[in-house]
Amino acid sequence: MIVTPAAPEHREGWLALRAALWGDEAGNPVDLPEGDGNFVALEEGRVVGFAEAAVRQDYVNGCDNSPVLFLEGLFVDPGHRRGGGAAALVAAVADWGRAQGCLEFASDAEIDNLDSHAMHLALGFAETERVVYFRREL
Repeated sequence: MIVTPAAPEHREGWLALRAALWGDEAGNPVDLPEGDGNFVALEEGRVVGFAEAAVRQDYVNGCDNSPVLFLEGLFVDPGHRRGGGAAALVAAVADWGRAQGCLEFASDAEIDNLDSHAMHLALGFAETERVVYFRREL
């Protein structure tokens, strides 16, 4: 598996995996954001994973510094999991974040997504806090 910065030729595979991760919330971006913390994992030239990251200047829960590298999304096709793809994508994002001057790398996961929690812990992340959001209509 090869991890590389995202490029226009990866667009179709990237869109398919975004839809697999986020469903309707993935939207349909016109252009694949090149560089800027966006990476794809390729196997035989086919996109089998992606990571999207951002440098956040605002407060990030559980972090002490700013800016903070934030993993916005990570997904590896189920048929290619447990082969080091997620680790390679996270390593590429971490290298990119260091080059941006970040000292901390943060992420989040739904409270009931235990597979994501396990993956984060296996990749060296530490849980910092749990939050339940509330709302009411006015």
